[in-house]
Amino acid sequence: MSGEPSKRSTLIDVTYQQLHSFLSGQPEGALPEQLTQFITSRAAQLRNVSKPYGKPNDSSRKAVESGTVTLSDGIKLQVDEVAKEFTTVLSKHFDIDEIQALILLRSFLYNEGLHLNGFKSDKTLLEELIAAITPFYYSERLFALRTLIPLFRAHQNAEDPVHVTAFENLPKIIPDGRVFAGELIDEYLRKTSEGVPNNLSADPRAASRWAKQNCKEQLVMLEVIFWAMWGYIPCEGPLVVKLYEAAYDTNLGSLQQNTTSLLDDEGAQILQDSAALWILITVEVLELERIAELDSVEFSPPPDHTPFYVTSLDSVKRIHTLVMAHTGSQYACAYLAWAFVLSRFHVKAQESMEIPDSYRSFLESTISPPGRGKDRELTHTLMARTVLSSDVGLFNLLLTLLTSSPVFVTAAAWRTGSTVTDPNAIAFRSVLKGLLMSMVELVPVELIPEFDSFVEVWIALFGRSESRSVVGICKQFWQHDWHQGIARRAVFDVARSRFPIHFRSLVRLLRALSGSGFLDTDPLSTTASAEYSRISDGDVADQEICSRHVFYYMDKLPTFSLVIPVSSCSGPNAVYEKVQYGPSASGPGLIYKNIRAIRLPGGSIMPPRSTGRLLSSDGGDFVAVCWEHESNGWKVVIDVLTEYVTRRRMYVGTADLYQDVTFGRTGPGSVPLTLRLEDVGMEIDDGGDEALATDALDLIRSVIQDQPGLAEELLEALEISDASSTNDSHPPDLVQLTTMILEEALSRSQARNFLRTQLVTSAMSVLSALLTLPKYSRRVWLYIRSTSVLFSSNQAHGFASVALAAERVSGQYTMTLALLHLVQKLAQEAFASVVMIPADSQRLSQVKEEVLLRAANFVHGEIWVEHLGWKYVHLGDRFEIGRCISSLYSYILVQSPPAIGNRPYPVLSQVVIDTLVHKAASSSILPLVSAIATSPQTLGGLYASRHLGDARRLIFLLESHLQLIRLVLNFKQQTSLQGTKPSLLEQALCSRISGGAGFSDSARARVDPVDVLATFVKERNVGTVVPLEAMKVLHALCSSLSMVAPSPPTIVGHLTNPESTVASLVRIVQHPYDDLPLRISVWNFITLAVDKEPTLANLFVAGHFHIPISEGKEKALDKTRRDNKGQKEQMTTLEVARVTLEHWKELWEANPQLLASILQFLYVVWQHGHEHKARIDVTRQDEEFWSWIAAIAREELGPYPDYVAHSFLVLDDERHSGLHEAVAVQSSRGMAKSYAVRILGQDVFLQPRPTSSDVPLPKPLSYTKLAPIFKAEEQLNESILEAVSSLYDPSLYDAVTEHLSEIFPSLSLEQIRLQDPFVEREFGDNFVFSLKLLRSRLQLCLMDDERVSDVEEVEKQVMSINLNMSLTHSQIALAEAWQFLFRQLLPFIRVEPGIRSALLTLAATISGDLAREKRRGEVVATIHGTRLGVLLSILEAAWFTTTDAAADVDSFITLVSNVHMILLNEAQPLSQSFLGKLPLPFHRTLLQILYFVVRQSRHMARQPKIFNASKRLTVTELVDATVTLVVDALRLTFDSARTRLDLDLDRDMELLVAVFEQCTRPDICSSSLPWLTKCQETDVINSSLGLLVHSDMVGQSDLPLLRIRRIPLYSPHILLFHMALVSIPSSAERFASEGVIAAFSNNSLSSAISLGQVDVVLPELPGERNPAHRSYCSMLAIISGVISSLGRQHQYFTTAACGIVPLYGKQISRALSWSIGDPITLPLLEEMEQVVNLFYAIAESAPPLTNPDPIITKVLRVFGTHALVLLQQLNYALTHPNHLASLLEPVTAEERAAMEKEPIASASLSSVDMVDLQKHPLTARLVHRVFKLCNLVVSTLVSTSHAYDVLLGEQEDWPVHEALIVPHSKVVLGEPASVGTLLELANCSLDVLRNLVNRPAGQAIAPATSLKEVPLNVRQATLTVRQNLEALLIYAVTQLAMWLSKPDFDPAAADMETDEQTSQAMEAREPVTRGRAPRPSLTLAERLRRGMTGEMASDLQALLTRSKPVLTKSDEVLERKHTSGDLTQVLLRFLNERVVAPAA
Repeated sequence: MSGEPSKRSTLIDVTYQQLHSFLSGQPEGALPEQLTQFITSRAAQLRNVSKPYGKPNDSSRKAVESGTVTLSDGIKLQVDEVAKEFTTVLSKHFDIDEIQALILLRSFLYNEGLHLNGFKSDKTLLEELIAAITPFYYSERLFALRTLIPLFRAHQNAEDPVHVTAFENLPKIIPDGRVFAGELIDEYLRKTSEGVPNNLSADPRAASRWAKQNCKEQLVMLEVIFWAMWGYIPCEGPLVVKLYEAAYDTNLGSLQQNTTSLLDDEGAQILQDSAALWILITVEVLELERIAELDSVEFSPPPDHTPFYVTSLDSVKRIHTLVMAHTGSQYACAYLAWAFVLSRFHVKAQESMEIPDSYRSFLESTISPPGRGKDRELTHTLMARTVLSSDVGLFNLLLTLLTSSPVFVTAAAWRTGSTVTDPNAIAFRSVLKGLLMSMVELVPVELIPEFDSFVEVWIALFGRSESRSVVGICKQFWQHDWHQGIARRAVFDVARSRFPIHFRSLVRLLRALSGSGFLDTDPLSTTASAEYSRISDGDVADQEICSRHVFYYMDKLPTFSLVIPVSSCSGPNAVYEKVQYGPSASGPGLIYKNIRAIRLPGGSIMPPRSTGRLLSSDGGDFVAVCWEHESNGWKVVIDVLTEYVTRRRMYVGTADLYQDVTFGRTGPGSVPLTLRLEDVGMEIDDGGDEALATDALDLIRSVIQDQPGLAEELLEALEISDASSTNDSHPPDLVQLTTMILEEALSRSQARNFLRTQLVTSAMSVLSALLTLPKYSRRVWLYIRSTSVLFSSNQAHGFASVALAAERVSGQYTMTLALLHLVQKLAQEAFASVVMIPADSQRLSQVKEEVLLRAANFVHGEIWVEHLGWKYVHLGDRFEIGRCISSLYSYILVQSPPAIGNRPYPVLSQVVIDTLVHKAASSSILPLVSAIATSPQTLGGLYASRHLGDARRLIFLLESHLQLIRLVLNFKQQTSLQGTKPSLLEQALCSRISGGAGFSDSARARVDPVDVLATFVKERNVGTVVPLEAMKVLHALCSSLSMVAPSPPTIVGHLTNPESTVASLVRIVQHPYDDLPLRISVWNFITLAVDKEPTLANLFVAGHFHIPISEGKEKALDKTRRDNKGQKEQMTTLEVARVTLEHWKELWEANPQLLASILQFLYVVWQHGHEHKARIDVTRQDEEFWSWIAAIAREELGPYPDYVAHSFLVLDDERHSGLHEAVAVQSSRGMAKSYAVRILGQDVFLQPRPTSSDVPLPKPLSYTKLAPIFKAEEQLNESILEAVSSLYDPSLYDAVTEHLSEIFPSLSLEQIRLQDPFVEREFGDNFVFSLKLLRSRLQLCLMDDERVSDVEEVEKQVMSINLNMSLTHSQIALAEAWQFLFRQLLPFIRVEPGIRSALLTLAATISGDLAREKRRGEVVATIHGTRLGVLLSILEAAWFTTTDAAADVDSFITLVSNVHMILLNEAQPLSQSFLGKLPLPFHRTLLQILYFVVRQSRHMARQPKIFNASKRLTVTELVDATVTLVVDALRLTFDSARTRLDLDLDRDMELLVAVFEQCTRPDICSSSLPWLTKCQETDVINSSLGLLVHSDMVGQSDLPLLRIRRIPLYSPHILLFHMALVSIPSSAERFASEGVIAAFSNNSLSSAISLGQVDVVLPELPGERNPAHRSYCSMLAIISGVISSLGRQHQYFTTAACGIVPLYGKQISRALSWSIGDPITLPLLEEMEQVVNLFYAIAESAPPLTNPDPIITKVLRVFGTHALVLLQQLNYALTHPNHLASLLEPVTAEERAAMEKEPIASASLSSVDMVDLQKHPLTARLVHRVFKLCNLVVSTLVSTSHAYDVLLGEQEDWPVHEALIVPHSKVVLGEPASVGTLLELANCSLDVLRNLVNRPAGQAIAPATSLKEVPLNVRQATLTVRQNLEALLIYAVTQLAMWLSKPDFDPAAADMETDEQTSQAMEAREPVTRGRAPRPSLTLAERLRRGMTGEMASDLQALLTRSKPVLTKSDEVLERKHTSGDLTQVLLRFLNERVVAPAA
């Protein structure tokens, strides 16, 4: 197919079924404007009832063949060749217009998709397409007709949501109603006689399908006629005649051309439904209610009258002829209706003075035909008597319609799969009500021959239906018909006159008129229909009106009937007397009067001489008398129940409840005669007294059900005793009576019977109703707790042994369902009354929890785990039992979330969660999972067998089960940690279990529940809730499984056809008119899958698996072509998102929630961009895409709406705040914008970095689209300030908390906190705290008028919090997004011109807002931290610079001042964050900000004229406050770290030490006294040393953590803290006094160091430097630093430090013993440097020669011995750099990478060549490090030899014992260095220096190998080499001079290879003594020394001479403009004076 058009056509996207759903009031429907658009474009099809899809024609065919088709809505479609072929075939097959065929094809592909079940050999592709599209086409034809029904209905109802739409559009569709109706009737008649098309006649199945479709269309046409005639089209004569003719001609639709194809159940049902509709239409069009009003009958109407059939005499005659000619029983209703019309004609004719002659003759000839004599009966009277005769069966017909027809019985409609669009519509019953009212006006009720049948019809019409379908006609009867005359209420008069003799008739009639609908014991009632009968608030009010009429009627009955013995009317003890035909008699018969006062049942006393009317004949022993005495019928009802209990208890041998006064001889004025019910002659029919008790209970519960106010009135009336009663005993109240009836019924173990089932069910239902009354609920709880028959499984007599056992045998579970309903009511009352229980009455709470625990255990043990194996007559009962239990569990978990500590009834919810999670067993989980797994097969079977009622029950079961599973999975995520094991429920959901076939045709023995869940999402036959819940369960399961370790199960692994499943989900999110919550839920799942499941993610992003095809290429390619031909290539989710974003502006305005979901998906895809690189690269280069994203990121949110709720409104049948919509839209826009910003940042993150530093960083396309915002300062400021704004108002929370504590102390906000994941919540007034939960808790308070205002106020306050939190949540998300973006854009932003000034200004503004923060609370702390994060990201972008403009300095100082105020902010103290009292601490962010501010302040302070006094004072104040805080925090952190290993503590310590180091530098902190004092007060130094001693400095205690972090916890930061201290002399002194040597000598590394076992690498940590080695080097540096800082003034520490040298001796010796044959590493070089540096520090701090310290002297002598050997090795290394480079071994990954880039050196490489960075940068850096080490060694030797004393002092004071260098020229490896070694090393240094000084000073020699290093440039190398050269020169000159002054020179030792060898042995060296040695004689040795001296001196002189110009030139490189002297000149002079001259 060709690509979709840019603008879509609603003709394709919106099917007729969806349009009908929108018009029928489906939630989340279309807007009125959209509905009008949908209807307008379809007006022609809707008007054309005969051919809605047209006929094939040339113009349409040519349009299709042209390739471009313009639809009726103006959209142009491009048609490719494949579409043309398909369109032509469909047009021909269905005989429809070609353009309509194209629309049908595109709509089918778009909405349904083409699922071809393989290509079979006997079917072509076109046949497959026709077979797939036929059901869709047939359905659309039906819904095209049905679309008119809601329009007709809404046109007559101004309150209908689509009334305006209907009012505007119906006249356009049907301009002439009469013509339309006529065409509809003609088309109906044509269809009844139409045969099967020729192209289908050969296929019996296709022919049968077509015939049934034809009949279904006829049925829907009848529905359209009914609703059209209901009010839109007037019932004028010709039209009524035409309807009657059609009805009679087709025999009510039964005469069909294709009767043989309609013989099955489905066909027969369609014909029966058609007959029922014809009956209704024939009665409806006579308008009986209108005819009943005589004013509406006009024989001569005015000209402008509304057309009415009465005015057309010809029509009336024709109707009369038709009716009289068809007297069959099926026409009885029309016959009776016409009889009533004739009676109205007769009455009107008698009242009218002028009747037209034509009408007069008709009336005379028709109504009063001649020839019948004087007393002839009128025609309508004869007709009435005829039609009411038993032979006709009118009542049987009506009763059958009302109890069996799908037109009137919802359960039957669902059970049979009826085509009726609106089963049991109130209009249908209203028509029959008019018929009944006509009947009672036509014939007196007393004369109706079958009165009982009439009563049954009355009850069925008014009472046996869902409440929503009868409450309207019940209300109309009470308020209108009751007052129309006695005829309409006569049925009640007759029943009342016989009450209580005939008890049941009146009770059942009243119950039917209560408006409550049928009972759950009614066979017509199903749970599905009960769910369907949920009524609106308006219907609830109407139901209360009806119930009140019933209550008041029964409360004061004007009569009371008795059956009295004739013998009691005579004799001495006569009670009654006869009065013959008194003048006051109202009718014929005897009048009776009572002689004595009589106490009647119910407690009322009938006074003497009351009048009674005879009801029966007086010829027997007993007569029935109706007494004129007002009595309370309710008390009679209670007496019936009491009598039942009394009789039953007497039967079982128990005492009577209470004693009554018996009959006896009494005198005048004595106690009234008391009659029992058994004395009044109450008739008991076949049902016995159980039926009486059941009816009594049913009446009570019908009145009190959901009517708490009325119920209390009724119960209070029952409790008021008769004032004249002298009996002190009172009968039990209703609660006790009901409980006793229940106990009695369940204590009998005899065989089952239906009446006892009804009784038990009614009793439990009454208890359930009484639970809603606070005044009586406590009694119910106590009675239930006291009884053992309900929830006990171990009783001999109880529910388990009696009811369950009986129902298991019968397979019908009415009592079980009633019990479950009772348990649900108990749970609802328990949670609803939580706030009503006073704090001092907790015993009641315990009682309730005890009862609920018993009930829960009973339900679980006896029903839940067993019910799957029971026998069922109705399969729907099994579904209903499961639904009740799972909904009970869900209700408990919602009301008492286990994740909340302070929750009501915690034990109950814990039991439930233990049952399903913690202690779950297979028997507990199986009912949940098996119901889901088997549901596709079961549902398919139910649909196939047309058991739609059971199917609907199964759908309700799935809804409940899925909700419970979702709750459990969400709970597990809340309470489980990452890496947990899967729960039993998760394992079951991920296991293949027996389930049979799914929705597809292929059957499998076992199914995956996950696959079934995925199938639910795309199915259309499971309602709208199941797909949404299934999607949420998959989301929760995917999220939960991702937490499983080590290898989590995957969703994709349990999908049978993942690609098909993904395609169906993509189709849902692509469809613009699909259910919005489902689309958003699917987006959320796709987003989660992309994040958590790589395989499924690839499927969503790429659209298919990358699996090689195993079959042959040709076959595979052929199949692919055929697939692509049959269906256009499926779009991937990424493509759908991109296409949808094209209209982002419309979504931004109309549906920002969907826009946010799409952008969230894109963000997650970009987060995993490396995994989907191939798929997203195309989009990343799409300029349009980034233009849309950047536009969303720049879009202004506009002003924020108010969030304080003041009013309510109803949206989608739910009460919301008036601000809900505005806040939801604003919040969703904020989230959408945040995701857009994050996508931009993530795309920059994905940009590949250049491989070389020379290559400029490429700017991604996403940044270029956003870049203009950074150049427009105003726009940037608006965007960032919008992001950091905060509307959070903690006073709302405080106010509602205080309010609740005052009026509802038992309720807290935490109890109603939503537990759903944030992704499943909707912004608005139900975001954080559940309004539904709040209302359920406070519902009982609404019954108290005084508390209604309090409840509403609390609800408004909670709404306000939710609204405020919605806005806050989106604001936080937006701020975090900008923070993320800034961090990604750092390399690009920093180079933008002028951006730093703008950012500093922005930072100053934001910091000012933060500094003024006055709000408190955890949420504010989170907001505070987020805004600090944005500030930090801005400061990172405006990082340090070398130049600062004046404006920048001012902004920076403002920032400093604001940061100081933030630091001291009392509302958000930093201490709370440090102490871990905040859920999201912000102190780390603030510490980073402080680091930046202080470091930048140091930089500015070093520049001249930047800071004036005021600015410096501002900085100083901040530094002082910061360092004080940091010291306190460090002490706290050190102490906390002693107790635990914590990554957060480690991070805190790192930041604190960094800030401390910055704040204590002398350039910013002029005096160290304050912070040193603070350190002393807090003892932080000692604390740090103590932590170091006890810390694991290697990290081996937690190797996994060490492998991740590469460094141990704590110790690196402690050592850095010590470094900061020792770098300042004053703090070094304090540090030295705290026992640092002891700490460094006694820690976790001490033993390894003392053994010399601290290696550079650790086997457990490959590729990284040994943390122990790093710590060891740090400790050496710290000791060196302390010694250097203290100097010679604190010799005690130097001496103490020398004590550590022997402890570290082996490790030190190991470092100094390196030789040229050993490998070298950079960490080893550092160790050698630190070791030498330690000795250098000791040497520099050593006391003068005049007062030597023997310990120091010994230590330095040991060093000298090792140093000379090491110097020899270093000389060789520097003179042989090639060999040195070959020794280097990399340790870290960075070093290894650098080595790999290093070119191979040639053998002739010299040190001079090493400085060329283009050749060997790594080796150059290595050589530089060796030069540096060499410099340290020589400098240390210079210090230990007191070389400067030699240069400056007298020769007599020279320490000649330090002349360690042997003065010969030979260089021998393995021997100590000689003068020749020094000369060679100096010459090497000179050569390198000469090379360096000829280069630019800033030229780079080697790049940085890691982030911590800086590039090595010429200036740095020059300095190092020069220092090395100078040290060598000084040391060589002084050593040679001291050697000359030594008295014991040994020539043999001086030169082992001299030509003048001597055999004379040298004497052993004398002990070194101070002072001048004795002058020896000029021996051979002296001559040798002088000769060698001259040679060495001349070499040194030459070297000094060559060095002088090089050193002078190096001053330029080092920028030393003012040099104090020339070292070479000094040394030359010294050499001449001290060496050359004496030698000469």
